[in-house]
Amino acid sequence: MKQEEVLALFEQTGALLTGHFELRSGLHSPHFFQCAHLLQHPRISASLCEALVEKVKAAVDALEVDTVVAPAMGGITIGHEVARFMDKRFIFVEKEEGRLALRRFSIEQGERFLVAEDVVTRGGRVQETLDIVAEHGGVVKAVSLLVNRSGGRADFGVPLISLLDIDPVTYDPKDCPLCAAGVELTHPGSR
Repeated sequence: MKQEEVLALFEQTGALLTGHFELRSGLHSPHFFQCAHLLQHPRISASLCEALVEKVKAAVDALEVDTVVAPAMGGITIGHEVARFMDKRFIFVEKEEGRLALRRFSIEQGERFLVAEDVVTRGGRVQETLDIVAEHGGVVKAVSLLVNRSGGRADFGVPLISLLDIDPVTYDPKDCPLCAAGVELTHPGSR
């Protein structure tokens, strides 16, 4: 699937928002990917996850994983679909006292993982997920994303595969022209 096709699906489903947004990273942006809007359409989200799996298989030669893991909340649907197309086990990490934690599942020593997530700007939740897997004796082999909006700056020390790579406009809050213009700031994502 070409990047233009992926972007068109985000626009078609209303998942690419325009306005003044505070991202989980703390940065401000005139655009926001609200994947929940896209995920309302199971056939569309499944087609994107299937395309992501094909890209993972093509990009990472002989990628052998046992399990797909995703950070809650945004990555759960993506991770589940990726695991389904790969015919692998799926688990997720979730918030506990404001941080991600492994609560419902166990990780075997040496178990090999593919991390699946919807959107990354700085990659804080993905990095937390990698750290949790390592703390429990697992090994992350690669990270897969629907949207990499880091502009190529996200680096997790393993292959990073995404369907859509963009370098979005973001602003430090103290230098944000949208704030200076008095445009209302919204927080549409999970915090």
